[in-house]
Amino acid sequence: MTVYIDPPTWPGHGRMWSHLVSDVSFEELHAFAASIGCPPRAFERDHYDVPDTRYADAVAAGAVEVGSKELVRRLTAAGLRRPKGRPVQ
Repeated sequence: MTVYIDPPTWPGHGRMWSHLVSDVSFEELHAFAASIGCPPRAFERDHYDVPDTRYADAVAAGAVEVGSKELVRRLTAAGLRRPKGRPVQ
């Protein structure tokens, strides 16, 4: 099981955010997110938005730290990328 997280560099709602993804399946991603307390509403198309205050928790639970470009590369290579504007299949 490999789940990846990028640094909390995305601003929104008065805080900074990271993205949490899997390169295996959405089932793996949902299970990992639930294990660290991410609510289902934090899931957006192909990733979970994780607030900067929970970043260390995700890493401590086993999320691998990667840069944002590498995160998108791995998500795309796994066939799990769902860009905005495209319908979810």
